[in-house]
Amino acid sequence: MLNIAIIGATGRMGQCIIRAALDEPDLKLRGGLVSPASDAAGTDLGELAGRRAIGVVASGDPEQALAGADVVIDFSLPDSTDAILAACVARRLPVVIGTTGLTDRQQAALNYAASQIPVFYAANMSIGLNLLRSLAKSAAMSLGPEFDAEILDVHHRFKRDAPSGSALELGAAVVEGRGSKGPAEIGRRPGDGARESGAVGYASLRAGDVVGEHSVLLAGPGERLELIHRVSDRAAFALGAIRAARWLAGRGPGRYGMDDMLADG
Repeated sequence: MLNIAIIGATGRMGQCIIRAALDEPDLKLRGGLVSPASDAAGTDLGELAGRRAIGVVASGDPEQALAGADVVIDFSLPDSTDAILAACVARRLPVVIGTTGLTDRQQAALNYAASQIPVFYAANMSIGLNLLRSLAKSAAMSLGPEFDAEILDVHHRFKRDAPSGSALELGAAVVEGRGSKGPAEIGRRPGDGARESGAVGYASLRAGDVVGEHSVLLAGPGERLELIHRVSDRAAFALGAIRAARWLAGRGPGRYGMDDMLADG
């Protein structure tokens, strides 16, 4: 039995992970961390996610929320990342982090924490999206910098970061495939002029309740290749995070990601 604690239990992803975990017979929810000021503090996690009560309540106290956990899953906000890493390092708890919009300093903090505990980070926990990243790298390697690269991400109107973390990872895959780094062109405005040769362009749309859509467009003389991944249900992210938690439990300190897990099969 794998004991899990959820960080950000009141968020849409937190609730989705709770529901997914309740459907897995080898998992047990041990706690859920929320803001101390949250009205959800003291609410049963099952009821918080629209299920039956399970006798485990959300808490604003890390000591209570993380007690008895074997691994932590965090889908909160970047403002909380430093404190969450510190709490996990202090308790020697493996942590799976799906929070996007982290700064370079916070990425460095992930690396430091990974020297002490197992840290699994992915900007997108979808298995399909990570396959898209591999395909984008392979396509860019074959087509070369002569093919312009544009990355489009579409998300719900409440998403805070743009481009999305996944869009930036797709752009990085294109750069890695080409073997040469061009400038990043984020959005286009009147007066920007022609795109720069070798650039990777990014565009973001935020509207409605779109869960997530990412496209990689590689366009050359007389032809173009489009690779598209769409998510229709957040359960895809939750199941990926749970798979990551299972994979991470029992591993030694280090920073891991989807490539590491998928390489294991």
